[in-house]
Amino acid sequence: MLNTILFDLDGTLLPFWQDDFIHTYFKMLVACAAPMGYDGKQLTDAVWKGTAAMVENDGGVTNRQAFWETFTQELGIAAMSLESVLNDFYSREFDQVRSVLRETVDRRPLIRGLREKGYLVVLATNPIFPETAVETRLGWAELSGEDFDYITTYENSRRSKPNPDYYRDILEQIGREPEECLMIGNNPVDDMAAVKAGLSGYLVTDCIENPNNLPVESYPHGSFRELAQYLEQLPVLSC
Repeated sequence: MLNTILFDLDGTLLPFWQDDFIHTYFKMLVACAAPMGYDGKQLTDAVWKGTAAMVENDGGVTNRQAFWETFTQELGIAAMSLESVLNDFYSREFDQVRSVLRETVDRRPLIRGLREKGYLVVLATNPIFPETAVETRLGWAELSGEDFDYITTYENSRRSKPNPDYYRDILEQIGREPEECLMIGNNPVDDMAAVKAGLSGYLVTDCIENPNNLPVESYPHGSFRELAQYLEQLPVLSC
């Protein structure tokens, strides 16, 4: 019986195109680090390599550890001092990246409605950002961490999408079985990897990320509006 809903964030709860987000994000990130003497290209390359380390993480360390070990290998151990600088950036200047949103959205009624019906609601955003960056992006949908029963960040995660074990780790943390869970996302590779872990899946198509034009007919799919109508019809769970 379905009792748990997992949501992706970027491109799902937040309507924007990933390329727009990456371009604007890196432009601001480079500007933030420039006063400390970091070359923009070197910084960007180091961030991408650190991100790759998180995606390839097999569970031996947290994603935070995987990122910073790789990042400092690229830029030198002194770059570790950037962690506090970046956390401050994510809680302040990063908020301006909301300009990439295709429309203003308020997801509070949907998320809070599900919890009022008794569903466990998880933010299953790819855990390649620190908690501060996740909190800031949630604000773009008028949400906060308190609106979810569990949130994945690079501090509390040891795997990333599209590894199916990322989803198994979540289920272990929240005490749910795969058949009780629905994963909602906009990427047939990253988000629908949940299906390989035994969860159900729903693909939101408004800002779909499908560069390889993979077939999506095997998954329930539709616009966010159609998704919301489906979720609003879910029954209230008995105590």
